[in-house]
Amino acid sequence: METFQYRDGRFFCEEVPVESIAERFGTPTYVYSRNRILENFRRLVDGFRDISCLVCYSVKANSNLAILRLLREAGAGFDIVSGGELARVERVGANPRAVVFSGVGKTASEIDAALRARILMFNVESAGELEMIESRVRGAASPEPPGISIRINPNVAAETHPYISTGETIHKFGVAPEEALELYCRAAASPYLKVRGIACHIGSQILAVEPFVEALDQVLAVAQRLRALGIGVEDVDLGGGFGIRYAAEPPLDVNRLAREIIARVRGASYRLILEPGRALVGDAGILVTRVLYVKQNPLKNFVITDAGMNDLMRPALYGSYHEIVAVGQSSEKRVRADVVGPLCETGDFLARDRELPEAKPGELLALLNAGAYGYVLASNYNTRPRSAEVLVDGEQIQLVGRRESVEELMSRETP
Repeated sequence: METFQYRDGRFFCEEVPVESIAERFGTPTYVYSRNRILENFRRLVDGFRDISCLVCYSVKANSNLAILRLLREAGAGFDIVSGGELARVERVGANPRAVVFSGVGKTASEIDAALRARILMFNVESAGELEMIESRVRGAASPEPPGISIRINPNVAAETHPYISTGETIHKFGVAPEEALELYCRAAASPYLKVRGIACHIGSQILAVEPFVEALDQVLAVAQRLRALGIGVEDVDLGGGFGIRYAAEPPLDVNRLAREIIARVRGASYRLILEPGRALVGDAGILVTRVLYVKQNPLKNFVITDAGMNDLMRPALYGSYHEIVAVGQSSEKRVRADVVGPLCETGDFLARDRELPEAKPGELLALLNAGAYGYVLASNYNTRPRSAEVLVDGEQIQLVGRRESVEELMSRETP
């Protein structure tokens, strides 16, 4: 059964009418499906069951504590990129030996927190970062060499938006293979560091198999050169970036991807680490919004909603597409309109020049595939409180993120 579907003209999430969620919690509200998240996770785990594989959920995709707990209980590790994300996974009882710390700008305090937590490894992205980690370990009261992985920049072009492509030389992420070999030699010679893995990450929302395979081949070639130098690695971290369907684009062939990867690492002594984020939660969430006004000018129709780019940044930031559906019985009449938010910015839009069922003020709309990079990118621009978040499990509804209040927004400030 589909997670989100119409029944007798009403739009459901699992067994719950979405309109009942809006009535109870207001709008805008993010609605997540517990069972779709688990289904996505189990499908990925099953695809790589023939090899040693650790799936580390990328917290940046959706960091809600209830979702983190759900995935931790299902057996996921975590890929984090900040001290705040480390605090989140610690809050839900994550096994620190299944936590990987990525990101180009780790601060001294964040490194110290990760050392205290005794995480699995740091994915190191520069010579300066390696020096920083070593210095923090050297200065610790009871130093324990942390696991180190160098993030290789394989210079692989991924067909995705330029803002979320990360694996080319022009990008800020990782280091070139030759520089990586130098860093590995320095780490292997240090009593304060333990070489554990090798990593890469080429981007996000990738729908082709070939870029992943090309990147893995380069990473494995570097691992072979390390072995020749007497430096062994246990974990090969291929990163994430597995895309989902937002419109009519062909989906990523995960089965083929698994076959290609397994063929390259089966029989080796490596454990594979994958860092999916969007692929686990993206299609498990929707954003529910209410139509405030409908207006026309000589050139355009506008549907003005109570959700804007402060709630869902992706359309304004990337020009991203989210299908928009009516939550209730929709009109048979179709109109072409811009769906826009209430913010005082021309760039505040959810869809442009989109053909939709004719909407009326007070009606509800749902933006699909909003479970990843939705709430986590939300802001308080125009002093607008962030939305509520709800997790649905069959017929059960759990409020997992209450709506902010204006009073909370001002509580940190002094007049």
